[in-house]
Amino acid sequence: MVKDEMMSKEVWAVVGVTPNEEKFGYKIWKILLDNGYETYGVNPNYDYIHNKKIYPTLKDVPTNIEVVDLVVSPKVSLNVIDEAKELGIEYLWFQPGTFDQEVIDKAEKLGFKIIYDDCVLATLLKGERK
Repeated sequence: MVKDEMMSKEVWAVVGVTPNEEKFGYKIWKILLDNGYETYGVNPNYDYIHNKKIYPTLKDVPTNIEVVDLVVSPKVSLNVIDEAKELGIEYLWFQPGTFDQEVIDKAEKLGFKIIYDDCVLATLLKGERK
């Protein structure tokens, strides 16, 4: 199952991370960190959040990313898909509100393994981990 595969991966990027602790971009990034995942925040608007380096793009992350968790608008998601493909990333997790049919069609056409009907925050709060 794709979800089990994703949850077993160690290196994640959260695109759309934010320092606003009320927003999902923060909550998802934080819970991945708290659960021992090597997690990188991606947002061109921030340099650091809680003393952790935040990267402007996926290409700027200094390691190979295994899973990209998107917490951005569908319009931004479309661009992230292209960047992820260039980097050879295999897994994309689209949080609720980050996709539309165009996004899903593009991700599937390009051969990504995707999740778009679930939330990584809810998954980890339920204690589902590798």
